[in-house]
Amino acid sequence: MTPENLKIALGAGLLSFPVTPFDANGRFKPDVYADHVSWLAGYPASALFAAGGTGEFFSLAPDEIPTIVRAAKEAAGNTPIISGCGYGTEMATRIARDAEAAGADGILLLPHYLIDAPQEGLYRHVKAVCQSVGIGVMVYNRDNAILQADTLARLCDECPNLVGFKDGSGDIGLVRQITAKMGDRLTYLGGMPTAELFAEAYLGAGFSTYSSAVFNFVPGLAIEFYDALRGGNRARCEQILNDFFYPFMAIRSRRKGYAVAAVKAGVRLQGFAVGPVRAPLDDLTSEEMGMMEALIAPYKR
Repeated sequence: MTPENLKIALGAGLLSFPVTPFDANGRFKPDVYADHVSWLAGYPASALFAAGGTGEFFSLAPDEIPTIVRAAKEAAGNTPIISGCGYGTEMATRIARDAEAAGADGILLLPHYLIDAPQEGLYRHVKAVCQSVGIGVMVYNRDNAILQADTLARLCDECPNLVGFKDGSGDIGLVRQITAKMGDRLTYLGGMPTAELFAEAYLGAGFSTYSSAVFNFVPGLAIEFYDALRGGNRARCEQILNDFFYPFMAIRSRRKGYAVAAVKAGVRLQGFAVGPVRAPLDDLTSEEMGMMEALIAPYKR
Protein backbone atom coordinates (compact mmCIF):
# COMPACT_ATOMS: atom_id res chain seq x y z
CA MET A 1 0.00 0.00 0.00
CA THR A 2 1.47 3.34 -1.02
CA PRO A 3 1.56 6.19 1.49
CA GLU A 4 -1.06 8.06 -0.53
CA ASN A 5 -3.37 5.02 -0.57
CA LEU A 6 -2.91 4.65 3.17
CA LYS A 7 -3.80 8.31 3.67
CA ILE A 8 -7.04 7.74 1.77
CA ALA A 9 -7.81 4.56 3.70
CA LEU A 10 -7.26 6.26 7.06
CA GLY A 11 -9.89 8.86 6.31
CA ALA A 12 -12.42 6.42 4.90
CA GLY A 13 -13.94 5.16 8.13
CA LEU A 14 -13.51 4.09 11.72
CA LEU A 15 -10.14 2.84 13.03
CA SER A 16 -9.26 0.58 15.94
CA PHE A 17 -6.45 -1.04 17.95
CA PRO A 18 -6.83 -4.78 18.61
CA VAL A 19 -5.67 -5.87 22.06
CA THR A 20 -2.65 -8.17 22.25
CA PRO A 21 -3.49 -11.54 23.84
CA PHE A 22 -1.10 -13.13 26.34
CA ASP A 23 -1.09 -16.46 28.11
CA ALA A 24 -0.65 -16.85 31.88
CA ASN A 25 3.12 -16.53 31.44
CA GLY A 26 2.84 -13.33 29.41
CA ARG A 27 3.59 -14.88 26.02
CA PHE A 28 1.84 -13.74 22.84
CA LYS A 29 -1.04 -16.01 21.73
CA PRO A 30 -1.14 -15.83 17.91
CA ASP A 31 -4.14 -18.14 17.50
CA VAL A 32 -6.38 -16.06 19.77
CA TYR A 33 -5.11 -12.88 18.13
CA ALA A 34 -5.94 -14.23 14.68
CA ASP A 35 -9.48 -15.14 15.77
CA HIS A 36 -10.09 -11.72 17.29
CA VAL A 37 -8.60 -9.74 14.38
CA SER A 38 -10.57 -11.85 11.90
CA TRP A 39 -13.78 -11.04 13.79
CA LEU A 40 -12.99 -7.32 13.81
CA ALA A 41 -12.08 -7.34 10.12
CA GLY A 42 -15.62 -8.51 9.38
CA TYR A 43 -16.84 -5.05 10.37
CA PRO A 44 -16.19 -1.95 8.23
CA ALA A 45 -13.12 -0.54 9.97
CA SER A 46 -10.88 1.22 7.47
CA ALA A 47 -7.64 0.12 9.21
CA LEU A 48 -6.47 -1.75 12.30
CA PHE A 49 -3.42 -0.87 14.41
CA ALA A 50 -1.33 -3.86 15.49
CA ALA A 51 0.77 -3.47 18.64
CA GLY A 52 -0.68 -0.03 19.28
CA GLY A 53 -1.53 1.69 22.54
CA THR A 54 -4.53 -0.50 23.33
CA GLY A 55 -2.40 -3.42 22.15
CA GLU A 56 0.05 -2.66 24.99
CA PHE A 57 2.89 -1.48 22.76
CA PHE A 58 4.62 -0.05 25.82
CA SER A 59 4.96 -3.54 27.34
CA LEU A 60 6.17 -5.34 24.21
CA ALA A 61 9.76 -6.23 23.42
CA PRO A 62 10.82 -4.79 20.04
CA ASP A 63 11.23 -8.25 18.53
CA GLU A 64 7.63 -9.16 19.42
CA ILE A 65 6.22 -6.38 17.25
CA PRO A 66 6.91 -7.87 13.79
CA THR A 67 5.48 -11.19 14.96
CA ILE A 68 2.25 -9.43 15.96
CA VAL A 69 2.16 -7.47 12.70
CA ARG A 70 2.51 -10.67 10.64
CA ALA A 71 -0.30 -12.34 12.60
CA ALA A 72 -2.53 -9.31 12.03
CA LYS A 73 -1.80 -9.22 8.30
CA GLU A 74 -2.65 -12.90 7.93
CA ALA A 75 -5.94 -12.53 9.80
CA ALA A 76 -7.18 -9.15 8.55
CA GLY A 77 -7.86 -9.93 4.90
CA ASN A 78 -7.92 -6.70 2.93
CA THR A 79 -8.01 -4.43 6.00
CA PRO A 80 -4.80 -2.33 6.19
CA ILE A 81 -2.57 -3.02 9.19
CA ILE A 82 -0.62 -0.20 10.82
CA SER A 83 2.14 -1.01 13.29
CA GLY A 84 2.85 0.78 16.52
CA CYS A 85 6.31 2.31 16.81
CA GLY A 86 8.07 4.38 19.45
CA TYR A 87 10.80 4.83 22.07
CA GLY A 88 14.00 6.72 21.22
CA THR A 89 15.03 7.41 17.65
CA GLU A 90 17.40 4.45 17.23
CA MET A 91 14.85 1.97 18.56
CA ALA A 92 11.98 3.59 16.68
CA THR A 93 13.70 3.45 13.30
CA ARG A 94 14.58 -0.21 13.89
CA ILE A 95 11.01 -1.06 14.91
CA ALA A 96 9.66 0.80 11.86
CA ARG A 97 11.93 -1.10 9.46
CA ASP A 98 11.11 -4.45 11.07
CA ALA A 99 7.38 -3.72 10.91
CA GLU A 100 7.65 -2.78 7.24
CA ALA A 101 9.53 -6.03 6.54
CA ALA A 102 6.76 -7.93 8.38
CA GLY A 103 4.15 -6.49 6.01
CA ALA A 104 2.81 -3.44 7.84
CA ASP A 105 0.96 -0.99 5.59
CA GLY A 106 1.90 1.97 7.77
CA ILE A 107 3.49 3.16 11.00
CA LEU A 108 1.94 4.97 13.95
CA LEU A 109 4.71 6.82 15.79
CA LEU A 110 3.81 6.95 19.49
CA PRO A 111 5.51 9.36 21.92
CA HIS A 112 9.18 8.77 22.59
CA TYR A 113 10.39 7.48 25.93
CA LEU A 114 10.31 9.41 29.22
CA ILE A 115 11.75 12.89 28.62
CA ASP A 116 10.33 16.08 27.18
CA ALA A 117 12.01 17.31 24.01
CA PRO A 118 12.28 20.62 22.13
CA GLN A 119 10.61 21.08 18.77
CA GLU A 120 13.90 20.68 16.88
CA GLY A 121 14.51 17.34 18.58
CA LEU A 122 10.99 16.14 17.80
CA TYR A 123 11.46 17.25 14.20
CA ARG A 124 14.67 15.21 13.85
CA HIS A 125 13.06 12.20 15.56
CA VAL A 126 9.99 12.10 13.33
CA LYS A 127 12.04 12.79 10.20
CA ALA A 128 14.39 9.91 10.97
CA VAL A 129 11.51 7.47 11.37
CA CYS A 130 9.81 8.67 8.17
CA GLN A 131 13.03 8.37 6.21
CA SER A 132 13.73 4.86 7.53
CA VAL A 133 10.74 3.33 5.68
CA GLY A 134 8.85 3.61 2.42
CA ILE A 135 5.39 3.06 3.91
CA GLY A 136 3.13 5.79 5.29
CA VAL A 137 3.70 7.25 8.75
CA MET A 138 1.38 9.08 11.10
CA VAL A 139 2.41 10.94 14.23
CA TYR A 140 0.59 10.79 17.56
CA ASN A 141 0.48 14.17 19.34
CA ARG A 142 0.26 13.22 23.00
CA ASP A 143 1.97 13.61 26.38
CA ASN A 144 5.65 14.50 25.87
CA ALA A 145 5.51 14.50 22.04
CA ILE A 146 3.49 17.58 21.08
CA LEU A 147 4.37 18.85 17.62
CA GLN A 148 3.52 22.48 17.00
CA ALA A 149 2.01 23.55 13.69
CA ASP A 150 5.23 25.00 12.25
CA THR A 151 7.21 21.86 13.12
CA LEU A 152 4.59 19.66 11.52
CA ALA A 153 4.64 21.85 8.40
CA ARG A 154 8.43 21.37 8.09
CA LEU A 155 7.99 17.63 8.38
CA CYS A 156 5.25 17.61 5.75
CA ASP A 157 7.57 19.49 3.36
CA GLU A 158 10.45 17.06 3.86
CA CYS A 159 8.70 13.70 4.42
CA PRO A 160 6.31 12.76 1.60
CA ASN A 161 5.33 9.57 3.43
CA LEU A 162 4.09 11.48 6.50
CA VAL A 163 0.37 11.08 5.81
CA GLY A 164 -1.45 11.25 9.14
CA PHE A 165 -1.78 13.27 12.33
CA LYS A 166 -3.43 11.72 15.37
CA ASP A 167 -4.21 13.83 18.41
CA GLY A 168 -4.43 12.59 21.97
CA SER A 169 -3.76 15.92 23.66
CA GLY A 170 -7.29 17.32 23.68
CA ASP A 171 -5.90 20.75 22.78
CA ILE A 172 -8.60 21.77 20.31
CA GLY A 173 -6.97 25.16 19.71
CA LEU A 174 -3.74 23.51 18.56
CA VAL A 175 -5.40 20.87 16.44
CA ARG A 176 -7.59 23.48 14.74
CA GLN A 177 -4.46 25.51 13.97
CA ILE A 178 -2.88 22.39 12.47
CA THR A 179 -5.88 21.46 10.32
CA ALA A 180 -6.15 25.05 9.09
CA LYS A 181 -2.43 25.25 8.28
CA MET A 182 -1.98 21.79 6.74
CA GLY A 183 -5.33 21.47 5.00
CA ASP A 184 -5.67 18.22 3.08
CA ARG A 185 -1.94 17.45 3.22
CA LEU A 186 -2.69 15.04 6.11
CA THR A 187 -5.48 12.80 7.31
CA TYR A 188 -6.54 13.81 10.83
CA LEU A 189 -7.46 11.24 13.46
CA GLY A 190 -8.95 11.68 16.92
CA GLY A 191 -7.00 9.72 19.51
CA MET A 192 -8.23 10.62 22.97
CA PRO A 193 -8.95 7.68 25.33
CA THR A 194 -12.53 6.54 24.56
CA ALA A 195 -12.48 8.82 21.53
CA GLU A 196 -16.24 8.76 21.09
CA LEU A 197 -16.55 11.12 24.06
CA PHE A 198 -14.67 13.78 22.08
CA ALA A 199 -15.65 12.85 18.54
CA GLU A 200 -18.14 15.67 17.96
CA ALA A 201 -15.62 18.34 19.01
CA TYR A 202 -12.92 16.85 16.81
CA LEU A 203 -15.29 16.66 13.86
CA GLY A 204 -15.86 20.40 14.23
CA ALA A 205 -12.09 20.96 14.32
CA GLY A 206 -11.63 19.34 10.91
CA PHE A 207 -10.93 15.72 11.86
CA SER A 208 -12.49 13.12 9.60
CA THR A 209 -12.28 10.07 11.86
CA TYR A 210 -10.95 8.59 15.10
CA SER A 211 -9.72 5.33 16.60
CA SER A 212 -12.23 3.43 18.71
CA ALA A 213 -10.92 1.24 21.55
CA VAL A 214 -14.37 -0.21 22.28
CA PHE A 215 -14.52 -1.50 18.69
CA ASN A 216 -12.44 -4.32 20.21
CA PHE A 217 -15.48 -5.78 21.97
CA VAL A 218 -18.63 -3.96 20.71
CA PRO A 219 -17.72 -3.34 17.06
CA GLY A 220 -21.33 -3.09 15.88
CA LEU A 221 -22.12 -0.38 18.41
CA ALA A 222 -18.90 1.48 17.61
CA ILE A 223 -19.80 1.51 13.91
CA GLU A 224 -23.37 2.60 14.69
CA PHE A 225 -22.09 5.55 16.73
CA TYR A 226 -19.61 6.52 14.00
CA ASP A 227 -22.33 6.40 11.32
CA ALA A 228 -24.72 8.44 13.46
CA LEU A 229 -22.00 11.03 14.09
CA ARG A 230 -21.07 11.31 10.42
CA GLY A 231 -24.75 11.39 9.46
CA GLY A 232 -25.56 14.22 11.84
CA ASN A 233 -27.92 12.08 13.94
CA ARG A 234 -27.17 13.85 17.20
CA ALA A 235 -30.09 12.31 19.08
CA ARG A 236 -28.83 8.78 18.43
CA CYS A 237 -25.27 9.79 19.37
CA GLU A 238 -26.47 11.16 22.69
CA GLN A 239 -28.52 8.04 23.36
CA ILE A 240 -25.48 5.80 22.80
CA LEU A 241 -23.29 8.09 24.90
CA ASN A 242 -25.73 7.93 27.81
CA ASP A 243 -26.50 4.20 27.50
CA PHE A 244 -22.97 2.94 26.94
CA PHE A 245 -20.05 5.36 26.73
CA TYR A 246 -20.61 7.36 29.91
CA PRO A 247 -21.12 4.19 32.01
CA PHE A 248 -18.00 2.73 30.38
CA MET A 249 -16.11 5.93 31.19
CA ALA A 250 -17.12 5.52 34.84
CA ILE A 251 -15.54 2.05 34.91
CA ARG A 252 -12.48 3.19 32.94
CA SER A 253 -11.89 6.06 35.36
CA ARG A 254 -11.80 3.90 38.52
CA ARG A 255 -8.06 3.19 38.27
CA LYS A 256 -5.11 4.31 36.18
CA GLY A 257 -4.48 2.09 33.17
CA TYR A 258 -8.09 1.00 32.79
CA ALA A 259 -8.29 2.69 29.39
CA VAL A 260 -6.49 -0.48 28.25
CA ALA A 261 -7.43 -3.00 30.96
CA ALA A 262 -11.18 -2.36 30.67
CA VAL A 263 -11.04 -2.86 26.91
CA LYS A 264 -9.18 -6.14 27.31
CA ALA A 265 -11.78 -7.19 29.89
CA GLY A 266 -14.52 -6.50 27.36
CA VAL A 267 -12.77 -8.68 24.77
CA ARG A 268 -12.51 -11.53 27.31
CA LEU A 269 -16.23 -11.17 28.04
CA GLN A 270 -16.92 -11.58 24.33
CA GLY A 271 -15.34 -15.02 24.51
CA PHE A 272 -11.77 -14.41 23.34
CA ALA A 273 -9.11 -15.83 25.67
CA VAL A 274 -6.88 -12.76 25.46
CA GLY A 275 -5.54 -13.24 28.97
CA PRO A 276 -4.38 -10.58 31.41
CA VAL A 277 -2.73 -7.24 30.82
CA ARG A 278 1.01 -7.11 31.32
CA ALA A 279 2.60 -5.16 34.16
CA PRO A 280 2.75 -2.27 34.86
CA LEU A 281 -0.99 -2.40 34.15
CA ASP A 282 -3.42 -4.37 36.30
CA ASP A 283 -6.70 -6.10 35.50
CA LEU A 284 -10.18 -5.19 36.65
CA THR A 285 -11.46 -6.53 39.95
CA SER A 286 -14.21 -9.16 40.03
CA GLU A 287 -16.71 -6.44 40.96
CA GLU A 288 -15.64 -4.33 37.99
CA MET A 289 -15.82 -7.35 35.68
CA GLY A 290 -19.43 -7.74 36.77
CA MET A 291 -20.07 -4.11 35.90
CA MET A 292 -18.52 -4.64 32.46
CA GLU A 293 -20.53 -7.80 31.90
CA ALA A 294 -23.79 -5.98 32.63
CA LEU A 295 -22.80 -3.11 30.36
CA ILE A 296 -22.04 -5.24 27.31
CA ALA A 297 -24.81 -7.82 27.81
CA PRO A 298 -27.00 -6.27 25.09
CA TYR A 299 -24.11 -6.49 22.64
CA LYS A 300 -22.87 -10.05 23.21
CA ARG A 301 -21.87 -11.84 20.04
